[in-house]
Amino acid sequence: MRERLESLIDEMLDGQILLEEAVNEFEKLYILKALERYKQHLTNTAKVLGIHRNTLSKRVALYQKKARHLARAAKAGR
Repeated sequence: MRERLESLIDEMLDGQILLEEAVNEFEKLYILKALERYKQHLTNTAKVLGIHRNTLSKRVALYQKKARHLARAAKAGR
């Protein structure tokens, strides 16, 4: 796994991805994948992730808000 991560990090550095952006994207994908695995059950997912259910709920709401904003921006740009 370490080798795959190092390869990914090299790609991100070549693409000039900032650390904050990389961390945020990793966290988002990690959370969404965990939610998928636990069938969107917030309590079970939060427990497995080691975070409070309210924290998970707030982050999911933020991801949904950003997705709606991007969708509206894309639609307006047509």
